[in-house]
Amino acid sequence: MPLVNSNERLQKLEKLVSVCRSLGTSADLESLLQTVVTASEDLTQSEVCAILLYEEETDLLRFVAGPVSRKQTSRRLRVPIDRSVAGLVYTQSKPAVILDASRDGRVRQDSESPLGVIIQSMVAVPLVFRGETIGVLETFNKRGGAYNEEDVIILETLAAQAAVATLSTLLMEETERAYEQVSELEKMKSEFIAVASHELRTPLGLILGHATFLSDAIQDTTQHHQLEVIIRSATRLKSIIEDLSNMNAYQQGKTTIRHRTIAISDWIPRVSAAFEEMARRKRIQISTRLSGASTTIEGDEEKLTIALGNLLSNALTFTNENGHVLIATENIPGYVKISVIDNGIGIPAKDLPRVFERFYQVQSHLTRRHGGMGLGLSVAKAMVELHNGQIWVESVEGRGSNFSILLPVKGGEGATKTPAFTE
Repeated sequence: MPLVNSNERLQKLEKLVSVCRSLGTSADLESLLQTVVTASEDLTQSEVCAILLYEEETDLLRFVAGPVSRKQTSRRLRVPIDRSVAGLVYTQSKPAVILDASRDGRVRQDSESPLGVIIQSMVAVPLVFRGETIGVLETFNKRGGAYNEEDVIILETLAAQAAVATLSTLLMEETERAYEQVSELEKMKSEFIAVASHELRTPLGLILGHATFLSDAIQDTTQHHQLEVIIRSATRLKSIIEDLSNMNAYQQGKTTIRHRTIAISDWIPRVSAAFEEMARRKRIQISTRLSGASTTIEGDEEKLTIALGNLLSNALTFTNENGHVLIATENIPGYVKISVIDNGIGIPAKDLPRVFERFYQVQSHLTRRHGGMGLGLSVAKAMVELHNGQIWVESVEGRGSNFSILLPVKGGEGATKTPAFTE
């Protein structure tokens, strides 16, 4: 081979490598595709070049890059897939080389060339990314000779780069749009929860107030029982509304902590007492085993009561009649560990990693009948984490569960850093 040809090929290769490197530095898809078009024209000595992408809405190929002088015109034009060489290349995902367009019945001047040239010869190669064809790269009318295998290789290389850049950009844009939609939906959800919680509290308070008054005043056993059902149902609804409101406030970063000194030995019995009626109805015994009677923590008693209360409610809900629930505390240097232990139905091992997720419910014939929205444990987790604490669960299906909270004690090092404590 003559030295001049070797030098030309080397120069082409160097330019091709340079172009491919530059494509990785551009964040603008339009500029990137235009670079591919310009490089294709230059390296194959073609009169014009264009890139077409498949447009799902029209089922046509749309010009996305081409001669700068015809940019506005070509962008409005589409090429039919069933009546064009570009469509054939797109459909078959194979290159097409046409050396004499006047003798090739596949070439239709009207549909192939909205770029202002009369087609004499052309090469079209597919844009393929991970096995998916997304478009076509075309060059028209090679100057001073015929298209050859080297031209096809150059165009396939550039087409591969264009395909990667195009699909990556489109996927990124799609992801950004999805995030925007999710963000908007989250905003709408938060606004709905805030409004619904506010509007429901007043009528629900009236229902509870009047039902409680009537329950105290009426002596008839049947009517008294019916009023108890109303009160329990309204109380349950109130709990759901509070859970939704608390979780929404936590996610919005609007939750505030009112720090107070809390004596464990006084606080836990108060929380336990609030669930005595629920335990009595199910004939479940609640007991406490408190070590370190003088232990105190610093935090928001109302929010910590929500956390412990949700754990107690969960334990009572999923423990059968005549069962037992134990609230136990244990002193650990700088911390207090509070455990709610039941001998209920337990949690399947596959569900353990997800029990603290919002709206997650263990789906089994044993749990489905209890209903609920799957918010109680996620709210408990949020309230505990607001206090730089940890919460976790150990459970064996059919034998019971042990939910534990780890909280820093007042004046302890744990007030700023929580250890990775597990059992």
